Amino acid sequence: MIKKILSIVLAYFCLSTVSWGAIDALNFQNMQQEDAYHRLTQELRCPQCQNNNIADSNALIAQDMRGKVFTLLQQGKSEKEIIHYMVERYGNFVTYNPPIEPSTIILWVVPFGILIFALFFLWRPRFLFNKPNDTLNDVSENKAEMNDTLQTYKTELSQDDEQRLQELLNKKDN
Repeated sequence: MIKKILSIVLAYFCLSTVSWGAIDALNFQNMQQEDAYHRLTQELRCPQCQNNNIADSNALIAQDMRGKVFTLLQQGKSEKEIIHYMVERYGNFVTYNPPIEPSTIILWVVPFGILIFALFFLWRPRFLFNKPNDTLNDVSENKAEMNDTLQTYKTELSQDDEQRLQELLNKKDN
């Protein structure tokens, strides 16, 4: 009986310590600090996780970042100063809205360039097909010249050759 009670008490203590480890016990000086903490942890991205903020991430680096945000808030730093600190330490990746800088300008310009390039090639065939039909006029002029040349050679053709030539020309026209 004592073994059962001891095993239940031991199991209770083992399970209760696991649940205590998941809770961040942070003591804020006022509600403004707590609100700033929650805004910052929602706004900062975890460098290890793919598209998770540090509030939702369980990665060790996210836990460290949350601790640093809390420490900096306790020191009286503003939200902009904390974001600037995190960007200096982890790079622009930790913010969801990176600033426009020479290193990130390609990320802002390339999508618009691709869009303009695609629109150019989508509209280009319309301009090509809306041109006057100069090629058809050239073909009809060439056909007239060919008929004149044909008339000069017709006199030299025999009756059978002339019939065969007419059949070939009629097939080509159809």
